[in-house]
Amino acid sequence: MSEITVRRLSGDTFEVTVEDSAGTTRHSVTMSAEAHRRLSQGRADEKHVLEAAFRFLLDREPKESILQRFEVRVIARYFPEFERVLPTYF
Repeated sequence: MSEITVRRLSGDTFEVTVEDSAGTTRHSVTMSAEAHRRLSQGRADEKHVLEAAFRFLLDREPKESILQRFEVRVIARYFPEFERVLPTYF
């Protein structure tokens, strides 16, 4: 089981740390206010949206395969179901 920690670095940039028994990865993720509104559907703050997004990703790939730096909306390019399925992770 992975532990996901999210902290705001500045503005719309967050550091997401994923830790498990095999080690730790760190990711710089940006999420605009508009992306937050669309992804959260009014149900979660920014940190919870990013935690949910990483749980979604970890169900599909190892933490080492997740990009080190990306904008949260890019996930849908790799996984078209992302926005539809994300609310189930809140």
